[in-house]
Amino acid sequence: MLKNFVAELKWRGMIHDLMPETEEHLLKEMQSAYLGIDPTADSLHIGHLVGVMMLKHFQLAGHKPYALIGGATGMIGDPSGKSNERNLLDEPTLRHNQAAIQEQLSRFLDFNSSKANGAVLVNNYDWMKDFSFLAFIRDVGKHITVNYMMAKDSVKKRLSSESAEGMSFTEFTYQLVQGYDFLHLYRAHNCTLQMGGSDQWGNITTGTELIRRIGGGKGYALTCPLITKADGSKFGKTEGGNIWLDPARTSPYAFYQYWLNTSDTDAEKYIKIFTLLDQKTIKELVENHAQAPHLRNLQKRLAAEVTTIAHGADAYENALRASDILFGKTTAAAVKALDTKTFLEVFEGVPQAVVSKDFLSGGMDMIAALAAETGFLKSNGDARRELKQNAISVNKEKVGESYSLTAEDLIDGQYVLLQRGKKNYFILRFQD
Repeated sequence: MLKNFVAELKWRGMIHDLMPETEEHLLKEMQSAYLGIDPTADSLHIGHLVGVMMLKHFQLAGHKPYALIGGATGMIGDPSGKSNERNLLDEPTLRHNQAAIQEQLSRFLDFNSSKANGAVLVNNYDWMKDFSFLAFIRDVGKHITVNYMMAKDSVKKRLSSESAEGMSFTEFTYQLVQGYDFLHLYRAHNCTLQMGGSDQWGNITTGTELIRRIGGGKGYALTCPLITKADGSKFGKTEGGNIWLDPARTSPYAFYQYWLNTSDTDAEKYIKIFTLLDQKTIKELVENHAQAPHLRNLQKRLAAEVTTIAHGADAYENALRASDILFGKTTAAAVKALDTKTFLEVFEGVPQAVVSKDFLSGGMDMIAALAAETGFLKSNGDARRELKQNAISVNKEKVGESYSLTAEDLIDGQYVLLQRGKKNYFILRFQD
């Protein structure tokens, strides 16, 4: 049974532009739609997630989603919203990126080919690579005027910018190539809807125009708003760069922390866009959050939902444990369960001292660990005083002067976390 896809996106705040009659078209029967994904990296980042969630909702509504990897367009460069031409990619790199992106998309979309609305991954390089330039300008280019192409906002902005480089012919033709993608998918897969970000409206409508002029049919268009942050900073960016879906680039802990640290205003918006929670549940979460914003329950639920769908339940639980280690009550066992990458991310910037593992063979006394061999505290006297005042913890658990460090205390075989009071941390790294 079909659900109202357009109505679902509307209450979630995920529609910017909508071609007339699109909603009615999607309620008639199962339809196919596609969304293009830039293959210039071997991982998606969270800036891609709005489009991915649109495909997800499309599939949940009973329709068939196509994710288009822009292999051919990735060799050209899209002028939309950009001031410079992008670097061009070779085919082996594109194929590698495509495989990595499909693996990530499979966490969101059901690619089961036995289902009528199973998701499909396509690459426009496959139908563009043998299309000669002469054939393209004869069969496609003659149907779109230069005046039509010049009127697009993405083109006008580049031509009117102060950049001395201007806009290459390669980039100028981008909208024709993207438009042809829509025509090809319309012919080959009866794909009648293209979705994308609001900056893609001009390119998408070029596709609907080609379907009308060459295909003799009707294509539809739907775009979502470009996501912004309430403070004006760029969504999906930190001081370290993009927030990636690849756990090797952005750990699940750092991914979780990004969502956890969103503002109240952004969390209320993001939980509609980036989760599958229903309208009633989100309304209750927002109302409860307004009663006790200091508990940050809205951010916690947002972070839990997005991390789970992107990385799985186990990765979310690990991220939650890592977060509790820094900000809540925990045990030495939980600290020692951390892998090195997560441990160092949790305690980024904490001073360290390198110590020989030989100290652990007979047990390293706490005076040596705190002062004599490490310099965490200024003197042996300071170390004794803090230990007597019960102010010292090893791996988040209080210890006294009689305690000795052994190999049993090591985190991932090499680290020990020392703490004085609530906020003063120090890391011992043991080496052979």
